[in-house]
Parts: sequence; structure tokens; C-alpha cells
Amino acid sequence: MKKTDKQLGMNKGIARRDFIQATVLTSLGLMLPTSCVFTSNDNEAPSNNYPPLKTGMRGSHEGSYETAHALARQGIQFDNPIDSSEYYDLIVVGAGISGLTTAYEYRKRFGIESKILIIDNHDDFGGHAKRNEFNQSSSTRLSWGGTMNLEYTSFSQSVLDFIAELGIEINDLEKKIEFKYGNDKPAIWFDAETYGKNILVSGFSMYSRNEDALDQIDKFPLSELGIKALKSFYKKDTNVLEGLSEKEIEKVLYKTSYTDFLEKYCKLPKEVIEIFIKSTDGYWGVQPHSLSVAEAISAWLPGSHRLGESASKVVGNDESEEVAMFPDGNATIARLLACSLIPDICPEANAQTIAMAKLDYSKLDVSNNSINIRLSSTVVNVKNEDHKVAVTYVRKGKTIRLRSKHSVLACFHSIIPHICPELPSHQKKAQQYQVKHPMLVTNVLVKNSKALDKLGISGAYCPGRMHAKVFMTKGVNTVGYQPDYEKDEAVPLMFWGMMEPPTRDVHIHDQLRGARMILFQKKFEDFEREVRTVLDGLLGPAGFDVSEDILAITVNRWSHGYSYGYLDLWDEKYKAGEAPHEIARQPIGNISIANCDAAASAYSQAAIEEAFRAVNELK
Repeated sequence: MKKTDKQLGMNKGIARRDFIQATVLTSLGLMLPTSCVFTSNDNEAPSNNYPPLKTGMRGSHEGSYETAHALARQGIQFDNPIDSSEYYDLIVVGAGISGLTTAYEYRKRFGIESKILIIDNHDDFGGHAKRNEFNQSSSTRLSWGGTMNLEYTSFSQSVLDFIAELGIEINDLEKKIEFKYGNDKPAIWFDAETYGKNILVSGFSMYSRNEDALDQIDKFPLSELGIKALKSFYKKDTNVLEGLSEKEIEKVLYKTSYTDFLEKYCKLPKEVIEIFIKSTDGYWGVQPHSLSVAEAISAWLPGSHRLGESASKVVGNDESEEVAMFPDGNATIARLLACSLIPDICPEANAQTIAMAKLDYSKLDVSNNSINIRLSSTVVNVKNEDHKVAVTYVRKGKTIRLRSKHSVLACFHSIIPHICPELPSHQKKAQQYQVKHPMLVTNVLVKNSKALDKLGISGAYCPGRMHAKVFMTKGVNTVGYQPDYEKDEAVPLMFWGMMEPPTRDVHIHDQLRGARMILFQKKFEDFEREVRTVLDGLLGPAGFDVSEDILAITVNRWSHGYSYGYLDLWDEKYKAGEAPHEIARQPIGNISIANCDAAASAYSQAAIEEAFRAVNELK
């Protein structure tokens, strides 16, 4: 029987009442509708105003999006700005990894004395490289709220050199990671609400052939026919493409969806195929019904053993399993960059101590700094003006205009047409093509890992739930972060995934927009109820008390998450220089464009590379 909110512990309101910071919603004025407000945290105690410690709704949090929505959705104009006497060599729009790298590289190219302002609409820098920090237990616990890995084997030499400049030892990081990215001790959890009863199947992964665990399929909540078909799929090596021509094989690999492949070629019934639907939610932000066979297999989904030797080699996973990882994800890179740009925020911080360093956010935007990071400020207009650039932003209800020699737009492509209307129409159209994938990362601090240890698992794939996966983040103990889990202390659990698109049989852009709207409309209590329901059903049988054992919840809601990368089923093969992202990133006057959208790639190395390019374009 479904538990009530009180039984789930919702009545305690830990993340809403005890740890969510009080917010003061104040009208933006300036002809904005009363529903368009921003969040001010100026009245908070200093300890509560440290962004990494904030729980509750993070990511696209209240106060970060209202102004941009008013501009882009409602056409609100921010006329008659207050002219400021501030003048900079460079103004960067966006304080993510690309924006911070832009400032770092600009100073190297144009001089250490360069005066730079970085403006961001969030209350923290780093963009998707979000640090989630918990101090609700006896010692600090870290987790990541967005971008996680350094896929260093694919880094260009210029990115490797850049990483080394920051003092990061990639090989050392890789060697120290015990955490296996959620794949150690795999498990699948079928929930009662979706499948009729709670069933935990441990030792089974949706991402391998499971030769030694096929008997576990008998526990799946499937019909006898479904169980038999799934076993056969994993067990057989029969080439399902036998007899097809090379052209026909290519069509199957690149123009057939993974789900159609499972149904038509591997003869899996729909009830079985549905189990795979959420398997790429967190990793890709696109579900298998919209991925080609080749793309799905490159994302570790099974099936290469049914393609024949020649075809399986073509689509074999080309991504190395070797990754480096920080305990707060790539937030460490953002923090090291910020410390390099503004040493006063933490003079003693370096790549070996950065994980436990506390930064002084009051030093980010100080008048005598040569470089400043201005948070909780939304840029609404950027335009070339007499060999300069005029940049207008909104902060605390005031519209302010600054000027600089150069500007780099290190922000989402989708907002650029609205803040830079002088761009040609074909470039604006290309920028609108970059529809980001919504992403959801929810971190839950629990009292200890006893229940997981008792069950013998580190987490589980949850095919029927909002978040596709949940797993512990033990083992990323580097750069000064060395928690002692032997003392039965608190541990973060990471819930990872995306929203199910409202309909599957529409263009991928419409799927992403629909999923984004669903994600954006969710309230914090919806996410809290979800994680409590999952932890009660998954860990309750092993002694987890859902009303007492949850210490904090942080929801990283990224309505505009992963950058759009071209997909086999939906995008044409563009000639060099003619792809939307290449058209979209062209400079105009003294304005250049960076960020992952400009590379059509969601990886941090892409953000860094695009910053290099954007700075080099400036004259």
C-alpha cells in the first residue's frame, strides 16, 4: 500500500524548513509581471549564504531564471538602464567552466593587468560544474550536482596542458578513485507502484551480457514469455543482421532506433524493452527510443554480441572507461580557476587542497579587483557600440549598463538571440537549434550506508522511477578530501536522470522541450517525495528508516542541461562549417561566443576548447 507523506517523513520538512535558506521574493519592477521575481539572499547569515552548502532546490534555482524568461518568453524590454562608469577590457557572460576559462586565457593573451568582469545569473559560479557540500553530519560530505568526469583520454594536448597549469595531476586522480561510477555491485530495483511489488535484483547490470547472472532474470516482474526472450537475448550470439547487405547493415546501425532493433531484430516484447528505456537518462539525456543502435551501444547498452563481428567493431564503444574524478565533480576545475583569477577568495588553495578549501564569496566582486565575478545578475543585452561593447544586466531589480573593449558570450545559445539582437537571422536560427537536454541530479545525505551494505549493493538502476539511478558516492577521496567511512558516518546518495518526455513519437527537439517543461514545473516537495519513496522501498527492508535517516536533500534541476549533440536519427550530416553550432558561434564585431553549445558537445573539455577559440577570435 502506498505510504502517506507523514509515513514517508515529509512532515519533518528537513530540507524545506531546516536547511533551505529563507528567501525574499521581490518584484523586479521595470514592467515585469508580478509573477516574475528574483531571490535575494542578502539577509541570510554568512554560513547560510555559502552557495555550495545550500540544500533544497539548486541548479536552475529560484532567482536565476525569472529575468531571462521575461526577456525570452514574454518579450519584456529592459529600457532606460542606469549607465555605470565601470569599464572593462572584457566582460564575460556566464561563469561556467567556459566563461572562467575565457577570463583565464584572455589574461594570458592580452596581459595580466587586464580588467575583466564575469557576470552570471546564478548565485554560484561553475555552471553545471556544481558542488554539493553537506555539513549536517559530524564531518563534511561532498558530492557533485552536474558535470562529473574528466574523460582525459580524449583530451587534446591543449586541454591537457591547461589542466596541468591548474596543478591537476590526472594520472594521480585516476589511480586514487575507488568509486566505480555506479557500476560496482550492480542491481536493478523494480518498484511496487510500477511493477506491482518491490523487487531487488542484485548482481545484474543492464549494461553487460550477465553471462553468470542470467538466472536473476527469473526474478524480473515479466511474463514467462518476457523472461524467456530476455534470457535468449543475452545468451545467444546469433548475428541478427546475417544476410543483409553492407548498405542495409548501415541503415540498421545508424537509422534504426535501439528500441526498434530490440523489437524487430532481437524479438524482445515491449514489456522487456520498457526496462531499457531509462538506461541512458542520466548519461545522455536522451532515451533509447530516440538513439540509433550505434549510439545506444556506444553508451554501453547490450547488443553488440548480436550484430556479427564486422558490425560490432564499427559500433563498439569508443569511449575509454578511464576517467579522473574529483569528490565534487568538475566543480574543482571551476574553483581552481576562480582562485587563480581572484586569489583573495582563498590564497592558500591549490590543486592538492582545493576539495576542503572554503572560498570567501565576499571577495568575488570587489571594486579594486582586476577581475570580478558578479553573481545573481542576468545579462539582458549585449551590443557593439563605437569599437566597444555595451552590456546591460539586471540585478536586484535594477537595470545597469556597462562597457568593455571585448565581450564573450559563454552562455546558452538559446538565449543569445534575445540578448544580442544585432546578430543576423540565420545565426539566430542556428542558435535556436541547440535545444539543451534537461538533466536532474539529486543528492541525499543519509545517516550511514548500513542498509546498502546489508543488501550488498552500492546502488541500483530504477526503470520505473523519476531518477534512473541511485548510488553511493564513496571512494572519490582525493585532493584533500579523505572522509572516514569506517566510523559509520553519513554518506551521500546520488539520484541521477531526466524527465520522461510527454510523448515519444515527435521530433527529438520537441521531446526535450516537453521533458524540460515537466522538470521545470516540479516543486521541491515532488522530488523529496520521490527520493523518500524510493529509499523506503529499496532500503526499508534492510532497516533504513525513511522518516529518520535522511539528513538533507539537494535537488540540482538543470532545465537546460546537456548541450545538444547531433543524433543519427534526427540530424543530417553537415559539411564542415555548415553545422548549426558552427554557424551559431560566429563572432560579430567585438563579441565572441563560447560554451559547450558552440561545440555541440556536453563535455567539459569542449567548454575549455571553445573558450580558447573565442579568445583567439578577439582582435
